[in-house]
Amino acid sequence: MHFPVRKTFVSLIFLAASHLAFAQAPKTVFIEDLTWTELRDQVQAGKTTIIIPIGATEQSGPDVALGKHNVRVKILSQRIAEGLGNAFVAPVIAYVPEGNTAPPTSHMRFPGTITIPDDVFEKMLESAANSFKVHGFKNIVFLGDHGGYQNDIKKVVASLNKAWSGSPARAIVPPEYYASSSDGFAQILRQHGFRDDEIGTHAGLADTSLLLAVAPQMVRQDRLRSGQKLGLADGVYGGDPRRSTAELGQLGIDAIVSRTIAALKADTAAR
Repeated sequence: MHFPVRKTFVSLIFLAASHLAFAQAPKTVFIEDLTWTELRDQVQAGKTTIIIPIGATEQSGPDVALGKHNVRVKILSQRIAEGLGNAFVAPVIAYVPEGNTAPPTSHMRFPGTITIPDDVFEKMLESAANSFKVHGFKNIVFLGDHGGYQNDIKKVVASLNKAWSGSPARAIVPPEYYASSSDGFAQILRQHGFRDDEIGTHAGLADTSLLLAVAPQMVRQDRLRSGQKLGLADGVYGGDPRRSTAELGQLGIDAIVSRTIAALKADTAAR
């Protein structure tokens, strides 16, 4: 007589546990992986920082895939958000200013690069930030992985903060992020004996090593080790990627993540 009662009780416990597991939001910092109710609940619980990662779709020489910046900034943003502990990551912005189309200039001279006008880019950033402000985010952080639009981001941040004056929301562009991936990483590489004509400014040793550390599948390593010196005509600016390694790149990745986290925590504490 007691067996059916016990069986029913066990079934109810199992059912309740199943519903509880189903109701729990997945452990992710990417808003794309959450439902709107899961995101709402976490924002209301105090998770009010959102990182907007900005990449680029551009050539980086014959050894590196076109989505370099998009993949890199997504992974770096994830690690920074996890380190902060109270942050989410928005979808990557992959369409950015890359030069003119008629005639093609800058990276637009190479197939696969996508460009948009600066004013369109700035409006897109403003609209994304205002969207997150409406939904309760207080710290809207822009992380730009590419040098060409840094001034555009600063302009947008200044405009947003002026418009948001008196509200709890604030737009932030931590200079440590891009500085650590460019001049900061170059300094680290110099300390390890590499020359500036290897390090480069685009698609050289620094750029390629950073990508090898986070997404090695995007680097054509057979071509990289072929011994051929690449130059401007190949889309490599002032550098030589042939001695690039994931181990070197990890030094840069660690510096970018730690310095950006420290800067954002200090900014929040100061407020």
